[in-house]
Amino acid sequence: MHDTPSDRITLTLIEARSLAQGAVEKLGYATEDAAVISDHVMDAELCGYEYSGLSKILNIADNPRSRSARTPVRIVKETAISALFDGGHNAGMLSVYRATEVAIRKAQSSGMCIVGVYDTFNSGRNAYFLEMVCKADLVGVHLVSASPQVTVPGGKRPVLGTNPIAFGIPTLTEPVLFDMATAALAGSDLMHRQRTGEPLPEGVAVDNTGNPTLDAAAARLGGILTFDGHKGFGLSLSVQALGLLAGTASATQPYYGFVLLAIDPSILVPLADFKQAASDLVERVRNTPRRDDAGPLRLPSERAFSERRRRLAEGMITISRTVYDDLNAL
Repeated sequence: MHDTPSDRITLTLIEARSLAQGAVEKLGYATEDAAVISDHVMDAELCGYEYSGLSKILNIADNPRSRSARTPVRIVKETAISALFDGGHNAGMLSVYRATEVAIRKAQSSGMCIVGVYDTFNSGRNAYFLEMVCKADLVGVHLVSASPQVTVPGGKRPVLGTNPIAFGIPTLTEPVLFDMATAALAGSDLMHRQRTGEPLPEGVAVDNTGNPTLDAAAARLGGILTFDGHKGFGLSLSVQALGLLAGTASATQPYYGFVLLAIDPSILVPLADFKQAASDLVERVRNTPRRDDAGPLRLPSERAFSERRRRLAEGMITISRTVYDDLNAL
């Protein structure tokens, strides 16, 4: 351990990974499966997304679905270009990982693949799965429909999920990964702020009377807003509806649906040409003339990759002491 302010603690990457692995195994996951989940949360920490990092393990532990008996992740329906998975009550960081592996294999052999996962929860960062897709020289689209945490414009009760949508584009260098919640705040961020006592930003949530709130606990009883009003609402509703493709169109699976699409660019254009064109596009955007008072342009995923390189070089991360203590309590 290292000296830090009283509410933070610094861990080496080896210490952090060991803490994550041990905590996930205590939740009943086998060593190999726990390693998949631990790698996911460690990558989130490295990329600077603390609320999707080790804190996410506590979200899994707190979720009532964690107390259901788990069964192995399995395919229940498939074609040459599709697969539907029963997540077996497993955390999505495991089930969607397994589904992504299949999507990659099928897209490489058949040109494209769509996979859906139901009966699962807490999938982590969509960008993590899309980076897997892009490393296989495939284009990826990932969307998630989730349980109600988000209000519609003017509403006082949550009716939609935070419903993220993400895209992955391979280039000649690092992929372009764009991953966003259709809500004004990610659900994991809300839970992390409630756990650590951090206030919410202004204008992202309401309490159970429909009034704005900066208190995460009050927002859990009220709801998060969609981003940008009706535009975010329309996108969130669309993602929730597309989640029905993952087998959630039933009384027993009404909310969580994970859908991932992997596409081999070569079914339309030569792969080398596509990656070159994507790289050229990135450079054109990067080299756009800037106003004198504007800072440097930050492309999607650029900050995350930079943070990951820095933290890997430093060999350590800093997390909330509350999260650290709670993980040890597991």
